[in-house]
Amino acid sequence: MNEGGKNKLAVCRWGFVPPWGKDLNDGYKMINARAETVAEKPSFRQAFSRHRCLVVADGFYEWKKVGGKKMPVYVHLKNGKPFGMAGLYNLWTSPEGEQVCTSTIITTEANEIVRPIHDRMPVIASQDTAALWLDPSGHEKEKLLQVLKPYPMTKWNCMRCRPR
Repeated sequence: MNEGGKNKLAVCRWGFVPPWGKDLNDGYKMINARAETVAEKPSFRQAFSRHRCLVVADGFYEWKKVGGKKMPVYVHLKNGKPFGMAGLYNLWTSPEGEQVCTSTIITTEANEIVRPIHDRMPVIASQDTAALWLDPSGHEKEKLLQVLKPYPMTKWNCMRCRPR
């Protein structure tokens, strides 16, 4: 998140609650935002313009159907390093006046590595796109939308995990 022109690490609740949300349960419906519609949807439009963030992770799970069972597949970078997923946040104020940071991850079409597992994946920011995504003065919709593409498949490695 960006405060006063400086990037800041913050703890946010996963599940975006828009400014007009009535309670934190509204966030359960918005854990992901689609890259194709994020700039237009009323729930995300303001955050897309002003409250962009990176959600740091070292991998993510997708579920693949195998013989009638769902099997978790852990997707991570080959080098094992953490990465930033393009996200949005909102500082939502509860009816009691408590301020809570809520967030969502932006998803895009899957690249060639993830596609056999799932048709979507988080938007992963490269060093170049991360700077653009986090720049609070960046309001050019078309430039920002160019960030929301699948990450190059050569950077990924998938490791299957046992069914739970």
